[in-house]
Amino acid sequence: MFYTIAVDLIVLWVLGLFASYTFGGIIYILPVIAIAMIFVNIISERRILHS
Repeated sequence: MFYTIAVDLIVLWVLGLFASYTFGGIIYILPVIAIAMIFVNIISERRILHS
């Protein structure tokens, strides 16, 4: 689920880069959120595997 949301955020970010400057600075927050969600998913999977 985290990967799906992360991919969606990255796709929206790329689309925003090719769109006009309508989104302003918020478009640069999307990849940061996507990368953070990927790291959270990786960390939570490791905890499940080790316990």
